[in-house]
Amino acid sequence: MTSYRQPGVVLTDHRFSVPLDHANPSGERIELYGREAVATSKADADLPWLVYLEGGPGFGARRFIGRQAWLGRALEEFRVLLLDQRGTGASTPLNRQTLPLRGGPREQADHLALFRSDNIVRDCEAIRPQLTGGAPWTVLGQSFGGFCAVRYLSAAPEGLATVLITGGLPALHGGPDDVYRAAYPRIERKVAAHYARYPQDVERARRIAEHLAEHRTVLPSGYTLTPEAFQSLGILLGVGSGTHQLHHLLEDAFVPTPGGPELSDAFQEQVAAQLSFAGHPLYALVHEAIYAQDSRPTAWSAERVRAEFPRFDVARILAGDGPLLFTGETIHPWHFTADPSLRPLRESAELLAGRRDWPELYDPARLAVNEVPVAAAVYHDDMYVDTEHSLETARGIRGLHTWVTDEYEHDGVRASGPKVLDRLLALARDEI
Repeated sequence: MTSYRQPGVVLTDHRFSVPLDHANPSGERIELYGREAVATSKADADLPWLVYLEGGPGFGARRFIGRQAWLGRALEEFRVLLLDQRGTGASTPLNRQTLPLRGGPREQADHLALFRSDNIVRDCEAIRPQLTGGAPWTVLGQSFGGFCAVRYLSAAPEGLATVLITGGLPALHGGPDDVYRAAYPRIERKVAAHYARYPQDVERARRIAEHLAEHRTVLPSGYTLTPEAFQSLGILLGVGSGTHQLHHLLEDAFVPTPGGPELSDAFQEQVAAQLSFAGHPLYALVHEAIYAQDSRPTAWSAERVRAEFPRFDVARILAGDGPLLFTGETIHPWHFTADPSLRPLRESAELLAGRRDWPELYDPARLAVNEVPVAAAVYHDDMYVDTEHSLETARGIRGLHTWVTDEYEHDGVRASGPKVLDRLLALARDEI
């Protein structure tokens, strides 16, 4: 283990070996990376542990500098493990370069099926005794990390002292079709709110989409920017500063050239950075699979359900005079032709979308008799996680304390500094 310091924090790198498939513990193993953080003044203290599960799927734990965001509040009383979930961050990598080591598309799809919340929880239980000596720990789950926390409550509550969830209470029943059927109207509301704040962006967005419909545009990164890909920039609208980021991105899109107006190099670079999955391909590969719980294939759910909302059809929009509707947290087949980091994985993604043997993730009967203290922040009209689904789940988990707020968007636990975590801890302890 290597330890080092940042302002007010002592950090230690941990690497853990866990089974790739926990059903075969003597088989292949993979590596997990976790960064331990403890307040400098408490480096030698005997503190309870808190493990942070990042959102996604497919993102490693956030790399904080010092005591940023919620971490400073956590370090007042916990030793924190910032865990890179399997396949993310500095854990055993999973991407277009490494997946061919598994074999062909079929073998790759079978491998990818092991990267959902059920196995993430098994990983946590495998490493917990090594850190805590067997004592239960507190879990802080953001977004998809909250999905993992609910799985944890269903499968291994004995490992939990407290559960804190921010923007991540999943629907206990149903599948991805239900998720996206609820999502598109929320996305439309977020787009309407953006245009109300920045009415000049109506014309700007439409002009860019028209240009892309008329000119094949390949970004310097190799990403093919179609009108549909441009629409997906709406994913920004789910976080607190997202509407402003999108506005600044649109305002200087074009530059004059001898051949007429063109999308500027600066615009293209910024768009490539927003849209590329090179740093988190697992997000695209298993995003719909995280909702699957039965024998029905996900079958490109977001693409199929989108047909029920023709107002998002870019060809129809451009044929009329209405505003362009951006889309949100949805994955489509075209992602695997547009993005060079995903193109080699298209066939594997197709096979995963056709898979029919998804096990149940949640145990409603066990959740109904839960005894672990749980508190959850539910962000009003969260673009990424449906509020009604979250509240229904909250009612199904015995003893869960819910805080519904419109003060923050989906990234409230980061944007609020210590406030969200502080309130969740107080709720879980019945202090408020």
